Amino acid sequence: MKKTLVLIMALALVLVSAAAMADPVTLTYAEVNPVNGTVVGDVALAFKDKLEELSGGEVLVDIQAGGVLGDEKTVLANILGGDTSVDIVRISAFALNQYGAQKSVFLTLPYVFTSEEHYWKFVESDLAKSMLAESKEVGLPFNGLAYGEEGFRHFFSKVDIQTIEDLKGLKIRVSDDPIMTGMIKGLGAAFTPVSFGELYTSLQTGVVDAAEQPITNYLSNSFQEVAPYMLKDGHTLGTIELIATDAALAKLTEEQKAMVQEAADYAMAVCKESVIAKQDEAQQKLIELGCTVTEVEDKTPWQEATKDVLNANIAGMEDIYDAILALQ
Repeated sequence: MKKTLVLIMALALVLVSAAAMADPVTLTYAEVNPVNGTVVGDVALAFKDKLEELSGGEVLVDIQAGGVLGDEKTVLANILGGDTSVDIVRISAFALNQYGAQKSVFLTLPYVFTSEEHYWKFVESDLAKSMLAESKEVGLPFNGLAYGEEGFRHFFSKVDIQTIEDLKGLKIRVSDDPIMTGMIKGLGAAFTPVSFGELYTSLQTGVVDAAEQPITNYLSNSFQEVAPYMLKDGHTLGTIELIATDAALAKLTEEQKAMVQEAADYAMAVCKESVIAKQDEAQQKLIELGCTVTEVEDKTPWQEATKDVLNANIAGMEDIYDAILALQ
């Protein structure tokens, strides 16, 4: 009996030692923007710190920021093509619309969210949960984890822009998405396709006259150096989503999968706390750098100019649109 007990204890020690020596699982996290000074950078770091803490180091996160793995569109296309080199991706929440997740269209339609408070009420609603689940419902190889935001998106330009009329005829870079390009058309400007990684040079050389980003991304990418005029119209909120690929989750235990979800929820709570402060800090810094920042006081003309793209994209889903507006 004593010998059996000794053998059992020895076997248990071997198993514990083997587990301790097992290599941790490393998840590669793709982010197109820099980590430092951005809301999305805070999200990435919060996710990494929380997941590594929860897992006791069994799951590590390798943040690849600054677009080194490609822009958002490229990363998503690669995943859909079977690439497994990226595990967690921070995307613009509307990006999945072109892949069949139709409800995500509401996260990019112009002037849907009236304030950040309005948006966070949506994030905490059952409607948001159903929209996160849509990627799996339509057969995409990843899971929606959580929503967040990086601030309202605004136009910035090489030339002084003060009103909606000042945008007419300008060559403007936006995401190559029907909603965004339709919005640009409604505003009387011309859409010019340019990858995010080439935007600085394209502004510098005059390939494009203007673009749009949340104010923190405008500053962190130094766009004010080549386009020093910002018109704060807040046409859309920079809604973001964390997704985890099926291949990534297949590497994890059920307990670790739950940790990934908890870390994502934590990261977006950090996002909520930091986003307004970061926007205020960025605006003050831009003014100090000599950037001209103009606030749009009356958005009525902007809503009128973009109503066609709004109406065309809520057709058949008016109930969802009404439900979002009711959360104000």
